[in-house]
Amino acid sequence: MFGIDDWIAGFSDGASLWVVVLVAVFLGLRHAADPDHLAAVTTLIASGRDRAGRDAARMGLAWGLGHGTTLFVFGLPIVVFNKFLPERLQQGAETVIGFVIVYLAVRLLYRWRTGFFHVHEHEHEGERHAHLHPHEASSSHAHEHRARTPLGAFGIGLVHGMGGSAGVSILLLASIESQALAVVSLVILAIFTAVSMTMLTAAFGLTLTSGPVRGAFNTVAPALGVASLTFGFWYAAAAWSLIPYPF
Repeated sequence: MFGIDDWIAGFSDGASLWVVVLVAVFLGLRHAADPDHLAAVTTLIASGRDRAGRDAARMGLAWGLGHGTTLFVFGLPIVVFNKFLPERLQQGAETVIGFVIVYLAVRLLYRWRTGFFHVHEHEHEGERHAHLHPHEASSSHAHEHRARTPLGAFGIGLVHGMGGSAGVSILLLASIESQALAVVSLVILAIFTAVSMTMLTAAFGLTLTSGPVRGAFNTVAPALGVASLTFGFWYAAAAWSLIPYPF
């Protein structure tokens, strides 16, 4: 993104083992900040139920593990054999990612439009505070605090990891002269992509359930949904070079 990967990887040229490993760590952490990741994770969190940072982090870890798995599986032939997926298959994977983002955005907008979210006040030990809850069909306010299943998040991560948004990072690792070190660096890249996605998802979860955002969620939700919907279509179109994608 904006040449940041190249700048980070430049520190590994002729460097020692530990410097190369450190570069792989930073590439993994940076990779999680790609716009497609941010759009997917934001709508993934916002489409679910009210959850604290711990539950959001658990879902983010499942998402990151799925992403890291396919990142490693599809990156390994590049690093070891310099073999790439056929261009049409890569474009197809990127298109699927775009429509995954579209699906999450539509899901969020649908839930917002049908009144799925509302702020519900509780009183504990004499102190009142509010939680953002899904509005169930039942007239009762007996809500269950269940997050989206980690398996579902893992599956979305698997699909997302098939795309080529990490292609620059993998190509830079493939340029490392030692094949064994390149493979180790690829593993570290996948691991720290998962780690950083866990941290980002936890941060989004805490932000979306914080007081200011929680109280205005019915205003925030459609803005997030429309922005992610637009980005998803743009991402899918850019996969076929119909429009530019500068990231």
